[in-house]
Amino acid sequence: MARKTTATRKAGVTALAWIIALVIFFPILWTVLTSFKTEAVAIADPPVWFNFDWTLENYATVQERSNYARHFMNSVIISLGSTLLGLLIAVPAAWAMAFVPGKRTKDVLMWMLSTKMMPAVGVLIPIYLLFRNLGLLDTRSGLVVVLMLMNLPIIIWMLYTYFKEIPGEILEAARMDGANLRNEIIYVLTPMAVPGIASTLLLNVILAWNEAFWTLNLTAAKAAPLTAFIASYSSPEGLFYAKLSAASTMAIAPIMILGWFSQKQLVRGLTFGAVK
Repeated sequence: MARKTTATRKAGVTALAWIIALVIFFPILWTVLTSFKTEAVAIADPPVWFNFDWTLENYATVQERSNYARHFMNSVIISLGSTLLGLLIAVPAAWAMAFVPGKRTKDVLMWMLSTKMMPAVGVLIPIYLLFRNLGLLDTRSGLVVVLMLMNLPIIIWMLYTYFKEIPGEILEAARMDGANLRNEIIYVLTPMAVPGIASTLLLNVILAWNEAFWTLNLTAAKAAPLTAFIASYSSPEGLFYAKLSAASTMAIAPIMILGWFSQKQLVRGLTFGAVK
């Protein structure tokens, strides 16, 4: 009887998981389908699902109208650059909080996390004026810095959690063997936390890749990433849903492929230290 109940419960949980996954995936599926429709079919009421003449015209139009390769390279440089710069700052910070804890460590962590609660628009004007005066508007380096600062609290929090799972005795043994602080972090701590660092890197690359608010407000043409590439298909003349969907599909495809091939590493890192 117990086995039957367990099997039934397992089947129910599996079905619920599939339903939730399909609900989450539905907007992506609809976007991809719409990208292969004509504009007339895309706005048809009732909606047309699969019974339509598939076309690649929208992708051809997008390629002719916009420089996809330039926007793609901007997204790669900005997302990777901001994440790597954030890791360089976050690793020592997380090490200090995890292994040299003070009375205010938790307060500092909560303060850093509280900065994520402020609406980005609340600091848009001062940051815009700062970027204008420093000549950082519409530059990759400017976006790298602002996205790094935006995601830095998350990076530090994640690394702090992973580092806390590493026994401090290992670092003490390294010090007894003559390792200085630099060697301790680079050659002892970092290799042991590779799964956690990898998952942190992947998650923050995704966050930076999808960031739209700052990229739309601090860029114009030169440093515009794929989020600006998508927004360019929203015009005063109206929304061209099929072309907008084609641009969106081209923008999300690289990060979806990256997530698909790195999902095991991401799950491994997010569950790092969960079981002892």
